[in-house]
Amino acid sequence: MSNNFSFLRFLSHFLFILAAWTLVIKFIIPVCFALKEGEPLSRYILWDFWWVIHIALGLSLLHFISWIFWFGLVTSIVEIVIIVTKFYYFFEAPEWSIWKMNWFVNKIFVLACFVLMLGYLITHKNLSQKEESYAK
Repeated sequence: MSNNFSFLRFLSHFLFILAAWTLVIKFIIPVCFALKEGEPLSRYILWDFWWVIHIALGLSLLHFISWIFWFGLVTSIVEIVIIVTKFYYFFEAPEWSIWKMNWFVNKIFVLACFVLMLGYLITHKNLSQKEESYAK
């Protein structure tokens, strides 16, 4: 197995961890808190479905889907732009509640993952031809 495929495997597992983490901090903890407070279950949920894309991208990296270069590249760029924009607006008037802290720390790790992925993909432009044999 090549070092390149090992890094793709690392990124795929990073994405699975991020998806699980996102589900916990944006859905499970808020629902549990709402139950404790006697509030409607959706009261504190931070609606976000990027975890679905993270799982799909992780599976694509792990099982090497032929269009992974473009899927990863576009997702990385979009995620980085969105997170940097959200950070810009957040830092204009930061709110350091437990909810925002969880969100902020999660976004730092998501940003790190996609910066790593973007760097990898840019330096491995011929990924779809070169790596396919390693994934089998």
